[in-house]
Amino acid sequence: MTAIKNSVALVTGGSRGLGRALVEELYARGAAKVYATARDPRTVTHPDAVPLALEVTDPASVAEAAAQAQDVNILINNAGVSLGAHSFLDAEIDVVRREFETNFYGPLLVTRAFVPVLERNGGGHLLNVHSVLSWIGLAGSYSATKAAFWSQTNSLRLELGSRGIGVTGLHVGYIDTDMAAAVDAPKSTPHDVAALALDGVETGAYEVLADDLTRNVKAGLSGELAALYPQLAG
Repeated sequence: MTAIKNSVALVTGGSRGLGRALVEELYARGAAKVYATARDPRTVTHPDAVPLALEVTDPASVAEAAAQAQDVNILINNAGVSLGAHSFLDAEIDVVRREFETNFYGPLLVTRAFVPVLERNGGGHLLNVHSVLSWIGLAGSYSATKAAFWSQTNSLRLELGSRGIGVTGLHVGYIDTDMAAAVDAPKSTPHDVAALALDGVETGAYEVLADDLTRNVKAGLSGELAALYPQLAG
């Protein structure tokens, strides 16, 4: 378990959407400092956040961010992209690669850079933002990237426990952000999801399932495949 009060956190993709909500909720819970990263730090508008330039796919940018944020003890890997590569047969391979570079390799680079920082600061917590699509392949390579990221988180949890770093994975369906603007379906608010995620950090939860859709899909993993994919039953 990690106390958020008086902590120092870093949120990747912290300028908008869920990332900004996480920054706001961290401060609401008494965090001493929150670094909010973005490719262009001028897009970080939270009045108390510390803007930090970061391109998660660029090792040099990641190393520079880690060098500037040596006081962090909570790391939140939130940055991600969905580029619409829904068909593995038709999508451009370069688009698939770009999604993996951001959604899988990006958080891996960031985590590898910041684990020594967290250790030097006495341990802490890693929060990785996954998706309900980690568990159901309905969005092509985006689903695949989130499934791979989920597996990465599970492996990191085993590696980091003995090093004083807890690991929580957040799974959630649609959130009312720009990424889901065109979706006509029930959506959670970014602030509700941020609050649930940080509850998980504070209680040391392994996973946070932020909505009924996510809980139902997770439960369905133990059942017949056709129950998750009704298209197979026809």
